[in-house]
Amino acid sequence: MKKFGMVTLISMSFVLLGACGTGNSADEDTSASSTANTTQTSEAEVVYLSLGMMPATNNIPFIVAHQQGFDVENGVSIDLENFKAAKDRDAAFQAGQVDGVSTDLVAVAMYQEAGFDVKVTGATWGQFDLVAAKDVTEVAQLKGQKVIYARNTGTEFAVEQILETADLTEDDIEITEVAQVPTRLELLQNDQAAAAILPEPFVTMGRMADLNVLSSTLDIGRNPFVLGFSAETIEKKSDAIIGMYKAYDQAIEYIQSHDKKDFIQLFIDEVGFPDNIADEIVVPDYPKAVQTTEEDFNITFAWAKEKGLITKDLTSKDVLSDVYFK
Repeated sequence: MKKFGMVTLISMSFVLLGACGTGNSADEDTSASSTANTTQTSEAEVVYLSLGMMPATNNIPFIVAHQQGFDVENGVSIDLENFKAAKDRDAAFQAGQVDGVSTDLVAVAMYQEAGFDVKVTGATWGQFDLVAAKDVTEVAQLKGQKVIYARNTGTEFAVEQILETADLTEDDIEITEVAQVPTRLELLQNDQAAAAILPEPFVTMGRMADLNVLSSTLDIGRNPFVLGFSAETIEKKSDAIIGMYKAYDQAIEYIQSHDKKDFIQLFIDEVGFPDNIADEIVVPDYPKAVQTTEEDFNITFAWAKEKGLITKDLTSKDVLSDVYFK
């Protein structure tokens, strides 16, 4: 787990230096005093918002938003905590170690079932790809083969949805359950399974190792990826969450108007990936922030109920927050 944070005081010190000009000592003292008061006010207005993240490309806009100072401009300092396994991220979230999490609708459904009132504040632009061994080129070839993912998670949902495109079900494959994402790729590269479900940039790393990408949640039109906060945190930090989304949209504009080389190293350094994948990573064509769709909500929650993960009859109004998207 790696913490990503930029000390606001450093940013504010540059504001102080830039605001000071030439003049007599009295003017300088007045200017310095005035600037110091402004600085103190600005610092007081900035609210820290910690997010539990998985190592995936949907982190990039948040990283850029912080590195470029878009978050502080909007009264919030985004602090990212990276996890290699969803269960570790969820444990930190439930323990109050992070304010919110980049997660999926399956996890949100399970939070709700457990009595943890987590709301979806918006969708994120992620993807799960089904990556296969060199000799597997079609989803249909997975019948009777080992496929790696984690049960009762968004990865299981993604695998089932992709298998359906080839008229297969979980009963047609042999499940190998692995929680940590890097380990899934390692096992696949060592011929310990026929396929594994992976996020980017592990998909890129698989391609670089001559593995095959069979399909993805993007290919089948599913986006279960969301940002979730507890109802209590939304109430206490609503202004910070609003500021986060404003900063997110500014980051999207930055990404769209700059070359990948201007920000991709930030992502690699943040999540600890090897430098040699920088040129190979495909940066998604991120849209600006949106709320998750009714279709994605309904399909995912219906799947979770069918699997016995939830018993509650939850509607989108119970789960989708209007803190930013009214």
